[in-house]
Amino acid sequence: MPDAVRERPTARSRAKDDRRTALLAAAARLFALRGFDGVSIEDLGAAAGVSGPAVYRHFASKQAVLAALLVEASARLHEGGLAVVADADGDQDALRSLVRFHVDFALGRPDVIRVQDRDLESLADDERRTVRALQRAYVELWVGVLARLTPDADPARLRVRAHATFGLLNSTPHSAAGVPAAAVRPLLESMALAALGHGGPSGG
Repeated sequence: MPDAVRERPTARSRAKDDRRTALLAAAARLFALRGFDGVSIEDLGAAAGVSGPAVYRHFASKQAVLAALLVEASARLHEGGLAVVADADGDQDALRSLVRFHVDFALGRPDVIRVQDRDLESLADDERRTVRALQRAYVELWVGVLARLTPDADPARLRVRAHATFGLLNSTPHSAAGVPAAAVRPLLESMALAALGHGGPSGG
């Protein structure tokens, strides 16, 4: 009996996490399609298979859904980037791994990119600052790798290269629609490394 009692909260917690994940996925699709202002709580619930009021068991408001979507996406990018660099076999490998990591994000989360582009300003000030801070930290992670590879380079110019690369990769939801990911991926990786000044077979 005690074992069964311990298992029930775990199952409930897992079900709650699954529902929250489903709501965020539905929000990404709907916000990308219609914009934040064009989606209601009822729309979110229906898309995730629950009633509108049931959404409030997971999020205090539609604004909280948007905040969770964008803050968590930025946090995952930053944390994932840190892990990529930590696991890399040197800085050249780190740069190529960061490119692959971001291509994975661009191809796998196009709806989130669309929402970020269009609806970031709909966040509350504190949440928008959090997203911006995470994004800056992610950029500086790339700049740090680039600076170690080219120690004589101007950090401001390296930052421009990093931002330009993100612009290239994050345009994928618009530029690569309908093209198989297997065809797009090597092209994006090659173009990103070239934009960073480290293209070519040897990374030069």
